[in-house]
Amino acid sequence: MIILGVILLIIGIVAGISILTTIGIILIVVGAILFLLGSTGRAIGGRRHYY
Repeated sequence: MIILGVILLIIGIVAGISILTTIGIILIVVGAILFLLGSTGRAIGGRRHYY
């Protein structure tokens, strides 16, 4: 999810499409939160790890 967010962020900046930039930032933030919670050992949504 973080990688997809970075890709969308880069495409949005290069192409000048603001909605892709916004979606990219949101995906990066959500992916980082899920990664941090998953790395602490908390099961989120029935899954132990998010990769």
